[in-house]
Amino acid sequence: MSHTWMPRIAVDLFAWFLLLFILIGDSTAADGSTAKAPSPPNILLIMADDIGYECFGCYGSTEYQTPHIDRLAAKGIRFTQAHSTPLCTPSRVNLLSGKSNVFNYQDFGVYPQGEPTFANYFSAQGYRTAVAGKWQLQLDKAGRGISPKEAGFDTSCLWNLPGGGRERYWDPSFIRDGQLLELPSDAFGPDVMTDFLIDFINQPSDQPFLAYYPMILVHDPFVPTPRSDGGTRKDKLKRSYETQKRNYVEMVSYMDRCVGRLIEAINKGGHDRNTLIIFTADNGTNAALKSDLEGNEIQGGKGYTHDYGTHVPLIVSFPGRVPENQRCDDLIAFSDFFPTLVEAADLPPRTITDGDGISFWPQCCGREGSPRSWIYGYYFPRPYAKVFDNKYSHYPVHYARDHRYKLYDNGDLYDTVADVMEADRLTLQTDQENPDQAAARAKLSAAIKQYPRLGQAIEHGRTSNLIKPGSHRRSNPLPSSKN
Repeated sequence: MSHTWMPRIAVDLFAWFLLLFILIGDSTAADGSTAKAPSPPNILLIMADDIGYECFGCYGSTEYQTPHIDRLAAKGIRFTQAHSTPLCTPSRVNLLSGKSNVFNYQDFGVYPQGEPTFANYFSAQGYRTAVAGKWQLQLDKAGRGISPKEAGFDTSCLWNLPGGGRERYWDPSFIRDGQLLELPSDAFGPDVMTDFLIDFINQPSDQPFLAYYPMILVHDPFVPTPRSDGGTRKDKLKRSYETQKRNYVEMVSYMDRCVGRLIEAINKGGHDRNTLIIFTADNGTNAALKSDLEGNEIQGGKGYTHDYGTHVPLIVSFPGRVPENQRCDDLIAFSDFFPTLVEAADLPPRTITDGDGISFWPQCCGREGSPRSWIYGYYFPRPYAKVFDNKYSHYPVHYARDHRYKLYDNGDLYDTVADVMEADRLTLQTDQENPDQAAARAKLSAAIKQYPRLGQAIEHGRTSNLIKPGSHRRSNPLPSSKN
């Protein structure tokens, strides 16, 4: 008996010591004192140019082919009520800074100097950072706006920077890290940008990456892509509506292909389980185009403050962190991206002066979060226009909206569900007949009053004083495409 009992005691003691060691190790990991911390996530933020929610299969379209983006939505969460500003530069300033344009927008093509960006913050937290695509935030090297370096990006490949040319698609002219690229004449701009980011993603590094892709697709001019029939640019200058629409449909497909190539690079590089991917767009579809969505004809609304100008796709994917096949109807504003990125990366919260963003990361993870009851909008794209008489040169537009109603600061209230194009104002008389309408007017009026009456447009050190008391503050519906 003694010969079998003693070894069993030894085995039992060894098992108890092993269990104690495991428990101590688990306890140490819980308080973070000695355990290896989870790796900070990589981030890929993609923002397409000039494309509303109606152009994606995952939002119900059968006219456009977006299989890679659709799969991204299926593997994560699709937001149905994300709203941008109606135009390129205002959305970029809003997104990068985490605050409404009323606090910092100066002029078209300008990002205010000294205004921190999310890339500045992530770089300070040890991330390697890159941007490729359309910049449109620096008018000239010595004047207004900021360079990619000043914005916090270690490396860049961009169109619409000082020193570059006009072409963005065929025979493009791009600036890479301050130098004009020498590209073959048959180069297609979106491929150059996508290749640049793939190379960045694949660089061996112990640092997590932040890659920002403000795409040049699918902004006009509407041109054939390398995958179009014939694969040439021969009909680049044809201006019939049929040609423009056909090319646009092909460009949407090519945009999706570029997104798919980036996803493939992330997967092949072994980053798929530790990379947050966000896809959105800067504003609605070009107003010259019409699209079919579930039997309804939608006129592109770029440049207008109605829903077809601001309602954009928003898809978030992060395997293992964001549950699959989610749909969220919460209101999302572009100010919300900065705090969302910070929370998703588990970085220390970033205090943003005048920041009005609310993180939607809890919703991405399947939690309730802090849903917005309204979104505020400020739209004054060209404060220094000599004449305010067209679609992009007009007096300031202030508004607030919830899921159904939108109120402008001149008192115009619209039902955005029943009247998407905002053709029929709701009156104070009907407020008396509709308690929900009256409550929405009161709520949205209070929201507008929380924001400054004057914006921050500055030229040569003087504040813009172009606001005329009592002026009409909604977008003038005159056509233009000069942006």
